[in-house]
Amino acid sequence: MLAFLLSPIGKALGAAVVTVGMISGVFLYGKSVGRQGAAVEALELSVEVLRERSQIDDEISTSDAATLCAHYGLPVEEQRECVRRLEQASAEP
Repeated sequence: MLAFLLSPIGKALGAAVVTVGMISGVFLYGKSVGRQGAAVEALELSVEVLRERSQIDDEISTSDAATLCAHYGLPVEEQRECVRRLEQASAEP
């Protein structure tokens, strides 16, 4: 008689263990997918920032000193000093 009662209890307990195992497996899979998605987003953002920096660097390299200083919004008196300093910095190795 005791074996008869243990059999359904054992089956229920086994089913509960399997269910918990499946739930934890699904949770871990979801967590892994979430981490991977976050890593991809971070990489895409890094690439975008590097492209923007490259574009800014190209604009600065191709503009002359006067245009660059004027772009800063400096008054005319300070623009002259800005141009002088930029040319001096460009001449240094």
